[in-house]
Order: sequence, then structure tokens, then C-alpha cells
Amino acid sequence: MEENKTSLTYQDAGVSIETGNALIDRIKPHAKRTKRPEVLGGLGGFGALMSIPSRYENPVLVSGTDGVGTKLKLAIDMNRFDTIGVDLVAMCVNDIIVTGAEPLFFLDYYATGKLNNDDAENVIKGIADGCEQAGAALIGGETAEMPGIYREGDFDLAGFSVGVVERDAIIDQSSVANGNVLIGLASSGPHSNGYSLVRKVIEVSGAKLDEKFSDKEETLLGDALLEPTIIYVKPLLKALKQFDIKALAHITGGGLTENLPRVLPSNCKAVIDLTSWDRPEIFNWLQKEGNIEDMEMLKTFNCGIGMVLVVAEDQADEVINSFKLQDIKSFKLGQISAAETEEAYVEYV
Repeated sequence: MEENKTSLTYQDAGVSIETGNALIDRIKPHAKRTKRPEVLGGLGGFGALMSIPSRYENPVLVSGTDGVGTKLKLAIDMNRFDTIGVDLVAMCVNDIIVTGAEPLFFLDYYATGKLNNDDAENVIKGIADGCEQAGAALIGGETAEMPGIYREGDFDLAGFSVGVVERDAIIDQSSVANGNVLIGLASSGPHSNGYSLVRKVIEVSGAKLDEKFSDKEETLLGDALLEPTIIYVKPLLKALKQFDIKALAHITGGGLTENLPRVLPSNCKAVIDLTSWDRPEIFNWLQKEGNIEDMEMLKTFNCGIGMVLVVAEDQADEVINSFKLQDIKSFKLGQISAAETEEAYVEYV
């Protein structure tokens, strides 16, 4: 062995343990403000501990995991990292609420080529903001510095959430019936889906992210596209206590076309009136600039509806009024009818 060889360190390979430790210290206050009474211990252990709330008699755990897709690339291009963490939480907790589950905790995975603690803290601050909105504890996570895997300035995110629901309160499609009414909750924009097509529209149109995209809107294009996903958890948990919610569908990738059938029984169809809600202007811009056909829009984007509830006809007006009292826009989209095929589907009128 050569005696004069340089002694290599992890730092020489592009990984800084000190930077990672400094980040942990910076994110502890953000995690602290999300803490629930059931959390046991703090950040830094090999595993995070949490008890199930004692009010549950026959608890069932519900888990979900997701990312934010290529919306993250848009955030990187704009150097805006304060809201993408909210999107990450939303994509997970909005999935598990459709079973009726209360989110208990959340974990994140942040991977990058070279850790920038200012950017990382902004992302995790957004995650904590989302956890507060959902009532979930930010209980742990992982930061991975992987030079050679990611290009300079790039990073990726994944989120993981676990919730709990009483076994006899689990929402499934078993009680959905003909004549039930579909109620849609307004989205804030594309949420976190369809952004590969969004970015393609920006490319072919030559649009500038720092300019207005419509005479009807004061919002800049980039701001409209980075508007964070709405977290529907707390309003829905309240509605579940007041009403007989027969099914819930989170409208993500695949739009109304793909997501509604997932919560419908066979031989049922969701008949939706396309004039029944106000479509945000950003979707009109995307369709025009990308020359996108109507059906392509409906199976790619949420088109202004982020969550759909299925309720009995005699409760529909009450449900809509309850959301209005919480300053949440909701719309009567249509109803459930008998299908012509065995598999559930969506019909637009």
C-alpha cells in the first residue's frame, strides 16, 4: 500500500454529516408545533413512537404515501420552496381521509445531491404547515444527500402518513345507491397533478412564469401554478360527524374520470353536469394554450374539483350549507345512476 495516499473522508465524497445535523436542529421547532399528545419522544431516534388515541374502541390503521410529481421541478425553477411541503402532506392525508380516517402522523423523505439547509428548512416548514392543517404530527423523516444521483439544485420528496378510523365507521362504497347526490369541493388549482403536461404547455406556449396569464386574474402564472393543494381533512372530519357520507373520492391524477369510479360499486355510474361548478381560470389557460381536448382535461386535471362526496339526496343541501359556513366552496355536481355496464364509470352531461 502506498504510504502517501490522501486519507479520504465522507466530505470528500460530497456528503456532509455536519450539514445534516445542523438541519435537524433547524427543523425541530417546526416539528414541535405539530406535536400531538399521543407522540412519545422527539426527533432523532431510530424509530418514532406514537400511541393510538384512547377514544378509539376498535381502531383500524390507514396508511398512505405519495409525492408531488413534477410540480417540484416548477418549484425548483422558480426557487420557491415555502409551499411544496404543504402539497406533499395534502397528497397523503387527502387520500387517507376518504376512508374516514383521522391522520395521526406524517413522515417525509428528502433526497438531494448536495444539501442546502435554507431550501430544505423551507420545504420542511411547509410540511409542518400542512401537518398543522391536517392535525397530524410530523413525527420523523429522512434526509439523504446523494451526490451523483441528483444534479446540482435538484431534490425529490416523498411523504408517508398513517391515520386511524373506528372499524364500524370505515367509509366504503357499500351504501352508495341510485339517486345519491355528488358534491364537489373546490380545488385551489391543479393541486399536484398533471404537471408534466403543465410544463409542456409552458414550453410550447412560451409563457413566462412571472407574468399574468389572464385579464381576469391578477395572479402571476407561476404563483397560480404553485398554489398549494387544499387539505380537506378537518372540514371532512367535521362533516363525517354530522352527515351520512356514503363515499369520498380524492380527485388526483386521472381527474374525475378515473378517481370517482374507484369509490363506486359495480353497476353504478356518476352522472356529472359539466356546467355545475366554476372552473378556475388557470384550467381555461392550460386548455387554450395547450389546445387540449375536453376529455383529456378531465382525465388529467381536477379541473376545479379536489374532493367529491356522495350523500343522500335529502342531505345534499345541508351538506353544501355546512361547507359554506366554513368558507369552503362546494357544488352539486350530479347524481348516481344505474350503469349500462358492470364496471362503474363517469358520464358527463
